[in-house]
Amino acid sequence: MKILRAGIAALVLTFAAVLSPTSSLKAAAFYAWSIVDVPPGDTLNVRAWPSSKSQILVAYPNTTVLSMTGKCTGGVSLDIISGWPAWKQRQAVRYEWCETWIDPYGNGAFRMAWVYGKFIQPM
Repeated sequence: MKILRAGIAALVLTFAAVLSPTSSLKAAAFYAWSIVDVPPGDTLNVRAWPSSKSQILVAYPNTTVLSMTGKCTGGVSLDIISGWPAWKQRQAVRYEWCETWIDPYGNGAFRMAWVYGKFIQPM
């Protein structure tokens, strides 16, 4: 299952690169993280800015794979913590907002957005 999720994340990134060659993407790498710990029947709101009061762009259920840019609030960098054990990476982002690359309308119009770290984990 992890291999399948990683494959899906890679496919998303490939399409993003092809469909949006003029984007202002500044990240050199992407990190596959998945949504976890959202209550049953609920979804995680993905927001325009790192704030619970920010506009909701899209909402995803548990197990959805996200392509993270590596940037989080509080000075946390997924690049720096990527070699840590998964539990320690989760702990590092637990109270931070992390930037992700999404296609909220499913039409190839990818953009940056933010998710709360409490609900994501590295794959």
